[in-house]
Amino acid sequence: MYILSFANRLLRLLVPLALCLTTYLYSYVVFHGCVFPSTDASHLNAWSQTFRQHWPFVQTSSDPTNASLRAPFRLLVLADPQLEGDSSLPTPENAFLAKLTRQWTRIRTRDSAPIYPLMFDVTRQVFLRDIPDALQAARKRLDLFGNDYYLGHIYRTLHWWNQPTHVTVLGDLIGSQWVTDEEFEWRGWRYWNRVFANGHRVQDELTSSAEDDGEITYDMTDPAWATRTINIAGNHDIGYAGDVSDRRMERFERVFGKANWDVRFQYAQVSNRSEDTSLVEPSIHLIVLNSLVLDGPALSRDLQGQSYDYLNTLISKRLRPVEDRSSFTLLLTHLPLHKGQGVCVDAPHFDYWGDDDGGGIYKPHGVKEQNHLSEYASHQGTLEALFGMTGNTGAPALGKGRKGLILNGHDHEGCDTWHSIPKDTIYTFNGENSSEQPKTTWNATHWTHAIRSQSHTGIREVTLRSMMGDYSGNAGLLSAWFDFESGEWEYDIQMCSLNVKVWWAVHVIDVISIVLLLFVLVCYCLRSAEKTVRSTPAPPKLVSRLSVKEK
Repeated sequence: MYILSFANRLLRLLVPLALCLTTYLYSYVVFHGCVFPSTDASHLNAWSQTFRQHWPFVQTSSDPTNASLRAPFRLLVLADPQLEGDSSLPTPENAFLAKLTRQWTRIRTRDSAPIYPLMFDVTRQVFLRDIPDALQAARKRLDLFGNDYYLGHIYRTLHWWNQPTHVTVLGDLIGSQWVTDEEFEWRGWRYWNRVFANGHRVQDELTSSAEDDGEITYDMTDPAWATRTINIAGNHDIGYAGDVSDRRMERFERVFGKANWDVRFQYAQVSNRSEDTSLVEPSIHLIVLNSLVLDGPALSRDLQGQSYDYLNTLISKRLRPVEDRSSFTLLLTHLPLHKGQGVCVDAPHFDYWGDDDGGGIYKPHGVKEQNHLSEYASHQGTLEALFGMTGNTGAPALGKGRKGLILNGHDHEGCDTWHSIPKDTIYTFNGENSSEQPKTTWNATHWTHAIRSQSHTGIREVTLRSMMGDYSGNAGLLSAWFDFESGEWEYDIQMCSLNVKVWWAVHVIDVISIVLLLFVLVCYCLRSAEKTVRSTPAPPKLVSRLSVKEK
């Protein structure tokens, strides 16, 4: 009776708490103000326009104001989910039952040694080592299971609330490049069926690669791209240059998509555009680049050559002229560009394999680890080659290059960097001998500290904070739109996070509330049945014929 009374009082506290917390968890994007930035830079307008998308009594499609405030290109950006698996669990031979079997074998196969000391030792090992290890393994399995749905909750909730036009994951989809093919397939299944349950791989035939001369163009608002997940190859997916093999690349591209490709998204047609601006056809050139093989020495020269062939084809065949301000170049890759120590959490760092080849799994003295791309791959290979930026004012467009943005991952803490050419370092060179041309000076500073008025030109690089629970389940919301009045592309990005402790706490409270509610219901049912039995009158006793005769 006392237990039931206590459970009732506890339920009165837990049920309202569980309802409130669950409502918060499954609509945290609403409470946190997680919305794509609007074209007028007003967070209130951005939130209200997003809310109107879900309000059934408002026809947003017929509202021109709503259409102008909502950016036509909305990219949900995620990074480094790093799905773990069997590498964090005991091997089959170290499982709990296998350990118990070995302990029993010790007892059965003992020699003439006394049984009691052996039994004491076995009992001590089972209770002090084997059972705690088994509980830890069970906790880790639950953690892996819950983590999949925690990451999936972030994706599903943001996707439902914000209705992005495109989605990308900036590498490190799984937690280790050294896993077996079977484990890789299992983590791939979890990725597509738990984390990104309504997403799917970008089909190869939809994109341009090194073998294609022409570009492939889509409408920016094509609804099919909202559920296509643009996956970037990370070092935990395929490895660094010194250990990236053909087999690893094949399995990654088969499960997650090609490592090098690009498409162009054409701006949605606006009916109220004037005649003068109707000739302008703004577009976003989205480039997916496998930057992990740009530096060397590399294990596979073929894979490294494929990335450089792709870059050469891209530069010569599909990049728009630097003077074309209607084109916006969006580069998605994994490794951040080179920057000096102190700009971001990760400082410049390279590590290389030793003299051996590990049985053929890595290249002697090949790249084993790197925090950033090298200076050459960053400056000459990316900023100057892809974006056309240079300190030479005699170059096309005065060397200012293409308008664009770089998004990458790898640094789990995240960073926001402005790569620029200082005004006091520019020069004019019109000679034909490129060896005599001065070298462009590059400077990298944190975005919030950058004085962009002192830059001849530059580009922003956003290194997205990881979406793992240890980094608060971070996500980025990128809006991009074309300003027809200025003839320039504009963009804005904001971050959104969900603490993993909140995820677990809410579900623990929910489970406790449900179990307690079931317990109380069962108790009331039993009490009701007991009262029914007590209140039912007993049937009249039958008098036997023998007793009647005696009377």
